[in-house]
Amino acid sequence: MNIKMFLNKHNISLWLLGFAWFATVFSACIEIEEYDNSPRGNFEALWKIMDEQYCFFDYKNVDWDSIHTVYSGKIDNQMNQVALFDSLDAMLQEVKDGHVNLYSPFDVGRYWKWFEDYPANYNQELTDKYLGQTYRIAGGMRYQMLEDSIGYVRYADFSLPIGETGIQYVLASFQKCKGIIIDVRNNGGGLLSNSELLASHFFTKKTLVGYIQHKTGKGHNDFSEPYPQYIEPATYWICKQPVVVLTNRKCYSATNDFVNAMKRATNVTILGDQTGGGSGLPFSSELPNGWSVRFSACPMYNADNEQIEFGIEPDVWYSLSPEDVAGGKDTLIEAARALIQEKDV
Repeated sequence: MNIKMFLNKHNISLWLLGFAWFATVFSACIEIEEYDNSPRGNFEALWKIMDEQYCFFDYKNVDWDSIHTVYSGKIDNQMNQVALFDSLDAMLQEVKDGHVNLYSPFDVGRYWKWFEDYPANYNQELTDKYLGQTYRIAGGMRYQMLEDSIGYVRYADFSLPIGETGIQYVLASFQKCKGIIIDVRNNGGGLLSNSELLASHFFTKKTLVGYIQHKTGKGHNDFSEPYPQYIEPATYWICKQPVVVLTNRKCYSATNDFVNAMKRATNVTILGDQTGGGSGLPFSSELPNGWSVRFSACPMYNADNEQIEFGIEPDVWYSLSPEDVAGGKDTLIEAARALIQEKDV
């Protein structure tokens, strides 16, 4: 049994597998420094964790040493916990990464500008209108046959379960349709195993979809050689109809991975806006005061060995039109329907 089959069978995500590898290797080769539980100690611990383990410093042109100088001057051992949290969180925001979070009992630090500074290109009320009241549910997927014999699947969260049987039922219900729309807009990610399982039903042969690297030391550029990532076809029910995947800026993390894979399927068109990115596999560590920090540790690339941390461009660009919204139509869904109709001629 290969590793992908094992992950799917046991519902284990690549994230967990990577974490186990990371923990084993790093516990063996990196000496863990101890810091006292004071504002200064927690600041130094956080800066060091990121310095040795974060994976995008050079790619994002972040001068982490300079950031230490700037934020070190803001730390005072007499400051309260809220002030400390705000200072540490502000330092983390310098890397501009949605996978970087600081967790305390009273707040969660986050960087959301990867989608906040862009048009939404999604309207929940319109989605509900297309699904109607008779849609079916298969795990995390809601699906409906539209009136022009085009299947529509809404999958809003890769953390929600999908199983092999559920995917087969969805595709079987659309076997006589002209094509399928898979709407993953506003899907912020979840389990890579779900992403890979769903994608496997749209490939007819084993296909290279990207690469991954692991940190091998403390230096910012201490990485393993790129390790190839493949999608292997599902053992049953491969979709060969035209497929359109709808995207927007809130497609992040595992959804970014799904879109990256689907770009390599021959019968798939990506339509909408650029995804939000989030290609670094996130790991976690703990500060002396018990707060935890999550950060990108393993960079992932597309099949051309190019970075996808800042998102993936669609094959066809579309934005939600205010005029269409006012008329009760979703511009992207309508464009996808038209594209499938063209292919059906």
